Amino acid sequence: MKKVAFYTLGCKLNFAESSSIARSLEPVGFVRAEFQDNPDLFVINTCSVTEQADKKCKKVVREAKKINPAAAVVIIGCYAQLKPEEIAAIPGVDLVLGANEKFQLPELILPYLDRTVQDLPKLIASEIRYDLDYHASYSVNDRTRTFLKVQDGCDYPCSYCTIPLARGQSRSDSIEKVLGLIEEIAANGVKEIVLTGVNIGDFGIQQGKRVETFFELVQAIEEKSSIERFRISSIEPNLLTPEMISFLATSKRFVPHFHIPLQSCSNAVLRLMKRRYQRELYQDRVALIRSVMPNACIGVDIIVGHPGETPELFLETYQFLNELEISYLHVFPYSERANTYAVDIKPKVDGMQKSERSKMLHILSDKKRHAFYESQLGNMGLVLFEESSENGQMEGFSENYVRVSVPYDPLLINTIQPVRYKSLTDSGEVKGEVMLVVSR
Repeated sequence: MKKVAFYTLGCKLNFAESSSIARSLEPVGFVRAEFQDNPDLFVINTCSVTEQADKKCKKVVREAKKINPAAAVVIIGCYAQLKPEEIAAIPGVDLVLGANEKFQLPELILPYLDRTVQDLPKLIASEIRYDLDYHASYSVNDRTRTFLKVQDGCDYPCSYCTIPLARGQSRSDSIEKVLGLIEEIAANGVKEIVLTGVNIGDFGIQQGKRVETFFELVQAIEEKSSIERFRISSIEPNLLTPEMISFLATSKRFVPHFHIPLQSCSNAVLRLMKRRYQRELYQDRVALIRSVMPNACIGVDIIVGHPGETPELFLETYQFLNELEISYLHVFPYSERANTYAVDIKPKVDGMQKSERSKMLHILSDKKRHAFYESQLGNMGLVLFEESSENGQMEGFSENYVRVSVPYDPLLINTIQPVRYKSLTDSGEVKGEVMLVVSR
């Protein structure tokens, strides 16, 4: 058996696809290995949301060649689709595969391991088309939770984003096939599935036509799945309807955890970003969630330093977030991407201002998370425990995404246990007490 190691950058969707591609290599003689295990093949699954993701790809290639100079190095993912020639020029890269071609890796890779074969193409990446195939993917044995891809591509041309260029237009699996994959995953003893996609709320488009909806998928999972817990990775605020929020509030499977991109709290900047909502809609969604799920965890994506974001408009964002009843922030400094509308928007925000704004929002996020965790003390939650341990403690996440630590007990690994939240640790996590070890 040959060894293959994956290094995955970026989103949960990439992790799901890396895991599925790794499994597809098994019939052609590969076993998955760690990066340091001297593998015969390195596969680097890239992201291109920020400039830092591009730089990380180049660094990982260098490290791979240090570990095994004779190994083949293949680059896949969004960066590989957007800038294939640039990646092909990186020393040590043997093959670059585009968005559709990455799933053909098992058929393509064997000649690249035979260093006697000459004149092999270094770049196999077709242009993004409307009718790209949909490839189902999910992760297994990578983490306690499984990431299940149910949708790919995006029809939202936001001014700062290259994802539609890298992944094509929105397309989905069918509800029937998703339910089949869920039962396949259940056979592996998985307790929680995270539904993921590029624009998951746009689920239901097949061959360019809408045939189903994300809400119908959620309802079908609630009724027919045997998995205990489901989490929605991220959903646009305009696609998270009041009807869906009310349904999720009474769900026995979907947990009270929402990650809802906002990107800016200034309506002027939202218009520059070509977002499909204004901050008032976002505020209404948060208020509705809080009214029906008071203990829900609500995470927010924010971009700072988008062209046109003046100091005054940034302060609108800061003040709005400060007053909004949310649980944490994911903060991204704007990174200029070629072939996006934002390139031509003025004025630009310099790096120092972006750094300062990012720092302010990271501090605010820490305060929000601390306040949310503090509000949960004394409550009881259901925690899915992970395998890793440190200093005699093990950790897991509750249904509403509270990270909880308890004394290590191997019987708790990959089980969901009732835990009372006792106090906050020095690192800001919740120290819990398992109330009764149950087999679940």
